[in-house]
Amino acid sequence: MKENIEYVLKAICDACKKANRNVDDVFLLPVSKTKSVYDMEDVISSGFYTFGENKVQEILQKYEYFKNSKIKFHMIGHLQTNKVKYIIDKVSLIHSLDSISLLDKIQQEAKKRNMIVNCLVEINIAREESKYGIFEEDLFDFLSEISKRDNVRVQGLMTVAPYFEDAENTRIYFRKMKLLFDKIAKENYENVEMKILSMGMSNDFKVAIEEGANLIRVGTLIFGKRDYSKI
Repeated sequence: MKENIEYVLKAICDACKKANRNVDDVFLLPVSKTKSVYDMEDVISSGFYTFGENKVQEILQKYEYFKNSKIKFHMIGHLQTNKVKYIIDKVSLIHSLDSISLLDKIQQEAKKRNMIVNCLVEINIAREESKYGIFEEDLFDFLSEISKRDNVRVQGLMTVAPYFEDAENTRIYFRKMKLLFDKIAKENYENVEMKILSMGMSNDFKVAIEEGANLIRVGTLIFGKRDYSKI
């Protein structure tokens, strides 16, 4: 696991050099979905304390295991409205805010608990039918709705690019995301900031960094292949 992490950190460094960026500006989020808490402990021993998870049930189980420690979780998968109440106080960031119904549910549950929930708006930048996320042309209306909800704070944007054998083919989508990110940063929406641009995974994170990502979600390259029979 440590060799895998060293490989990823070097690749991040190389991508930052190529793009003339500071390596400290890129946050590496290890994605621990389907992996055990013991696998996670190997990564924790290398100095990582925040993990990405796709499933509510996994977050609940792992949260309980690491309770009272400094381990934090991000919800990076699609979040159903009926599951919001179980995790909003157990994750530090939701990457997948993608609908008015989800926005309203997060607002409702957060208000009950008198808390603020930090989120990223998920964009379906390639308009793939198999992916979640809002379309680019709907984003500004969506942000206007977010500005009316006092218990939700948007910290930036997230996307999952189409998969290509040649990661270079993702560049156009990451570039579009950075343009959107910069455009919104110039606007003045209540409850909306552009701090985080979450894009890039194991197969394409180098291109994502070159195009402006400051949070990358890396699972397979750190933890190895996943056994989906466990979920």
